Amino acid sequence: MADSIPQSRSRDLDKLLLRPGNLVGPTFEAGSQLRDDIKECVRVLVIGAGGLGCELLKDLAFSGFQNLEVIDMDRIEVTNLNRQFLFRIGDVGKPKAEVAAKRVMERVSGVDIKSHFCRIEDKPISFYNDFHIIVLGLDSIEARSYINSVACSFLEYDSDDIPQEESIKPMVDGGTEGFKGHARIIMPGVTPCFECTIWLFPPQVKFPLCTLAETPRTAAHCIEYAHLIKWDEAHSGKTFDPDDPEHMQWVYSEAVKRAELFGIPGVTYSLTQGVVKNIIPAIASTNAIISAACALETLKVVSGCSKTLTNYLTYNGVEGLHTKVTEFVRDKDCLVCGPGVLIELEASVTLKKFIDLLEDHPKLLLTRVSVTYRGKNLYMQAPPVLEEMTRSNLDLPLFELMGKTPRDIVHVTGAAGKGDKKQSCSRKLRVIFKGMVGVTDMDMAGGA
Repeated sequence: MADSIPQSRSRDLDKLLLRPGNLVGPTFEAGSQLRDDIKECVRVLVIGAGGLGCELLKDLAFSGFQNLEVIDMDRIEVTNLNRQFLFRIGDVGKPKAEVAAKRVMERVSGVDIKSHFCRIEDKPISFYNDFHIIVLGLDSIEARSYINSVACSFLEYDSDDIPQEESIKPMVDGGTEGFKGHARIIMPGVTPCFECTIWLFPPQVKFPLCTLAETPRTAAHCIEYAHLIKWDEAHSGKTFDPDDPEHMQWVYSEAVKRAELFGIPGVTYSLTQGVVKNIIPAIASTNAIISAACALETLKVVSGCSKTLTNYLTYNGVEGLHTKVTEFVRDKDCLVCGPGVLIELEASVTLKKFIDLLEDHPKLLLTRVSVTYRGKNLYMQAPPVLEEMTRSNLDLPLFELMGKTPRDIVHVTGAAGKGDKKQSCSRKLRVIFKGMVGVTDMDMAGGA
């Protein structure tokens, strides 16, 4: 049957989409309709337009995806040109997202890529829900964590705490560090989310201030001295901007002086950028390999043409070539992707009343409660300065503090238990406001 279907220009892609196989997913239906649906209907968001992001846009476009969008807040620098192949010397200073989108559309006909030159936090949460799948090409743990929490916020559970399939927002995450890289599949509620395996990422290197000030031993010590100590001494009250070339040049000059004073070699401008901005050296070939893995997994998730990765691929090209797939286990008590405790409230309930309810809730029994919502502190018990800053929120309706969102996730910390058996804990709460638009009967089914 597949032989009677005219092949598209993507011959190898048709071999996956136009004929059945032994490893296809349960919903896979071979045929030209699937190929056309991927081109016309599937919307993919790529986050990051750097070394990995450029490769992802190219690979996804060649894989049949024609409705792409890309977000990146950075502008092109000269140092990007050795590995971010979509950029040219004349593009220096321009937004990465805009140039990357333009270049791919010039080379791949029929592809429509919309660019967003902004921070990922600048977009409303609803923006991310418009895409069928999100592909990450980031170099920041904080950015990954934020997008992970956004995708998991769309996840809904039924009364038996089973994830509702239609609410799962798939993500494909890629990352590179020199000759090493990883690709992973995140299906919130099914596979481990980013927070479930946050321990995979080593802590960032930090230097003691006493070492920087008194006994520097490396070029990095000299750079951090100029960045963390000398800058504040010379620019009282002025915030250092790592993206300002003049600021970076000043730090570099001071670091050179410091290095000469202690006889330490190796301070360069590129190293200064790397230390100050925590830039991890990138290799073009590693980006290409990890991007190819991510693009293939994206195609498999969307089409079901083959079984997906289960669920974490590592690549190491430092000595020879080594790849390995590890199946990590989801943390059922994860505060981000877990079901949490369902709390049903009237829209008029104040934050103080909400906190009091948690103290008597049979599943929680929380005291000394602090409340955060999407990274914002609504009320903090400590330290005293934060308690004073957030105290005024106690008399405001929680519905208003949550931006009048009819249902969402709230995180609380406090002491749980009875009597002398209290212990510190964090809890994830699914807060639903009665009678608000968008609240369905299914949401009420598991009422606490």
